[in-house]
Amino acid sequence: MAYIITSEESKELVAEVKKFCEKEVKEQCKEFDKSGEWPKEIYEKAIAMQLQMLEVPEQYGGLGLDKITMAAIMEQMAIADAGFAITLSGNGLALKPVIIGGSEEQKKRACEIIVNGGFGAFGLTEPNAGSDAGAGRTVAVKDGDSWVLNGRKCFITNAGVASFYCVTAMTDKTQGVNGISMFFVEAGTKGLSTGHHEDKMGIRTSNTCDVVLEDCRVPASAMIGAEGKGFDIAMKTLDQARAWMGCVATGIAQRAVNEAIAYAKKRVQFGKPIIKNQAIQFKLADMEIKTETARQMTAHALTLFDLGLPFAKEAAIAKCYASDIAMQVASEAIQIFGGYGYSKEYPVEKLLRDAKIFQIFEGTNEVQRIVIAFNMRRQRR
Repeated sequence: MAYIITSEESKELVAEVKKFCEKEVKEQCKEFDKSGEWPKEIYEKAIAMQLQMLEVPEQYGGLGLDKITMAAIMEQMAIADAGFAITLSGNGLALKPVIIGGSEEQKKRACEIIVNGGFGAFGLTEPNAGSDAGAGRTVAVKDGDSWVLNGRKCFITNAGVASFYCVTAMTDKTQGVNGISMFFVEAGTKGLSTGHHEDKMGIRTSNTCDVVLEDCRVPASAMIGAEGKGFDIAMKTLDQARAWMGCVATGIAQRAVNEAIAYAKKRVQFGKPIIKNQAIQFKLADMEIKTETARQMTAHALTLFDLGLPFAKEAAIAKCYASDIAMQVASEAIQIFGGYGYSKEYPVEKLLRDAKIFQIFEGTNEVQRIVIAFNMRRQRR
């Protein structure tokens, strides 16, 4: 089963993306998974299809797609390669702070960069500030009509290829998280550079680097929203991003289901394909149940988002559940493949490597449970 799409135009677009991913992404990304290189040519082809601008609002040159259509497209990209999907969804992540709290000028500029084929990066995490985002040490000091930023961000998606960065920095240390502000910094700004490139376990076609800020001077107009509102903007950004991570994690699970079914049909043991064994059938059925449940949880969160209704709890549930089952389903796919599943010659070991990060980034699943519980308490007062 797939996301329910009623528009014929949207159905055609999803089919076109699926065809593109099958032809230009799925097999090609295997070599880049081995090398850890960023597959520039593949992304150039994706940009030609406007896949980098899925979350650009229509009034700023976007495609005007509803969230469910975007979810279906995101899942197709993830089925082909999760790192590929994360790179393109990373543009949406970088754009969110600007759309949530930015000025009209900032919105136009960020969207212009993405529409023209550029990438963005969102910089919140620091070496000593992961789940505890308020412990960040990056600072911004006012100097006349400018802010001077100093600090280091880590594990930043698209950092090495980005044309702009939305980064948090402490502007008033006495105020805790209420002293954090958000800044829009374009690549090429003096004092901004990228550092260590992560040699990751999975999603290896996604570029992940440190962002270094050394006396990086930006105009006062570079602040996104009001001073001290950066943490709030970042949390609203992550609320939205979690639903999209549910889409990508679901795509990983669906790929695992697809591979497991295909293998079980052709693998013969004891004189018959293993798919005829009830033990394998039950595994596949449970994999399908979990994958479809994750998809519908994600669709529900995105539908609430589209309708302008509260969705933070539902987005956290979708991200948490989808990432957990992506690990489970990928692991079961390996089990169905047996010893071959443990070999890099076959695709399922990669799915497990790709899936793991979804339990960690955009807020660990432990943090998601805190978010869910907080919203439960608030709703039941």
